[in-house]
Amino acid sequence: MHTFLVIIYVLIGGVLAGIMSSAASFASLVSYPLLLSVGIPPVYANVTNDAALIWNSIGSVFSSGRELHGHWKDVGKYAICTILGSACGSFLLLAFPGKTFEKVVPFFILIAGIMVIVSGQHKAIQQVQRPLWQKVAYLTLLTIVGMYAGYFGAAAGIVVLVLLTYLMSENFLVVNAIKNAVCGLANLTALIIYMFNSHIYWNFAIPMAIGMFVGGYVGPIIVRHVPARLMRIIIAILALTQAAIYFYKAYL
Repeated sequence: MHTFLVIIYVLIGGVLAGIMSSAASFASLVSYPLLLSVGIPPVYANVTNDAALIWNSIGSVFSSGRELHGHWKDVGKYAICTILGSACGSFLLLAFPGKTFEKVVPFFILIAGIMVIVSGQHKAIQQVQRPLWQKVAYLTLLTIVGMYAGYFGAAAGIVVLVLLTYLMSENFLVVNAIKNAVCGLANLTALIIYMFNSHIYWNFAIPMAIGMFVGGYVGPIIVRHVPARLMRIIIAILALTQAAIYFYKAYL
């Protein structure tokens, strides 16, 4: 009975994490601490979390067919950057599973929250043709974010969302859907590497994956009914709150 309750706990947490991921790019705000709470060591919790996250992305893509229609070339183009980065980040985690990188995470999330606010103001002028060096810079940053996603991943989706906002001239719903697909391919890359080189707690990953699939499917539907400006405010608040939590854990 105790095991059954734990599975239900992980399943419900997966649903909430899936909604957070597809709607606000913050699955790890729920899923990573949840896996820690059931006794999984930090590095393996991160690996197990990635195994579940892929199903959230699948649910999001299934639910975002309307937004992704005609944009699969964009998904492939930007996914190349995150896939390459994710592969590098995954091997870094396996080679150096210490806490050094975790001290960078609060700064990364704080910058992400600020970028969300700035990108909202930037929206009105994003139709302007960008110089080649800016596009190259954003694609380079996208690769670096992919590396971060493979290594740890908390709030990686929110930075991908911001970078895609700068790279594309589509509306928020389309960019958010492309972000879900691009991050899903990055997570899949990391998962394949982890399956052969690390240990995944499948007894927790499977129920969480089921929950994330459900949450990932529901998330885009929720986004369609929430104004983009309000969505940005919510994401920014979550980012700044999460940054504060990670600052406290890393430095206090």
